Amino acid sequence: MRITCPICGERSVAEFTYGGDATVERPALDASVEDWSAAVYDRENPRGAHVEYWQHGMGCRAWLKVERDTVTHKIGAVTLVGRHANEEAS
Repeated sequence: MRITCPICGERSVAEFTYGGDATVERPALDASVEDWSAAVYDRENPRGAHVEYWQHGMGCRAWLKVERDTVTHKIGAVTLVGRHANEEAS
């Protein structure tokens, strides 16, 4: 599988670290233990198109939102998140 980093270009998935489901809404910091437990452990296992966080740890270290098909592993749109989201890719 290959991911196209908006900063570094197309790279092997070995350069990236999976960061989790990008569709999960996290509870407030002062939420109950039950709410946090549900957010962390009660997850769907989607089949098909899904949005995930990945970090380009062996490259520019940027965090990305990656659209990936969980059946075929085909990569769709890749966008920067966090402090790099509003910067132009060089």
